[in-house]
Amino acid sequence: MPDHVHVLVTGTSEESDLRRYVSRWKQATGYQYKGMTGGRLWQPGFYDHILRQEEDRRTVIRYLLNNPIRAGLVASLNDYPYWGSGLWTREQLIEEILNTS
Repeated sequence: MPDHVHVLVTGTSEESDLRRYVSRWKQATGYQYKGMTGGRLWQPGFYDHILRQEEDRRTVIRYLLNNPIRAGLVASLNDYPYWGSGLWTREQLIEEILNTS
């Protein structure tokens, strides 16, 4: 998306700290961006939504991946270069998340 980012993260222990994770992630990516452009990347703060057990993770992932299409940025998900996963390849996401109900 041109003016925001969606990130789906999973805490792996009771000590997982979303605020700390987001702070470090924004610091690292913002530092790299500033080095390349001289500009600021992130505004302060963030919006979070914690998935409850009854929420289907695949539905959320499908919604996030279809965002660029709904926004009219691309006609096909394959045309949008700014998405991926640390767990699945792009092909696996398309097959397992988008092509199943």
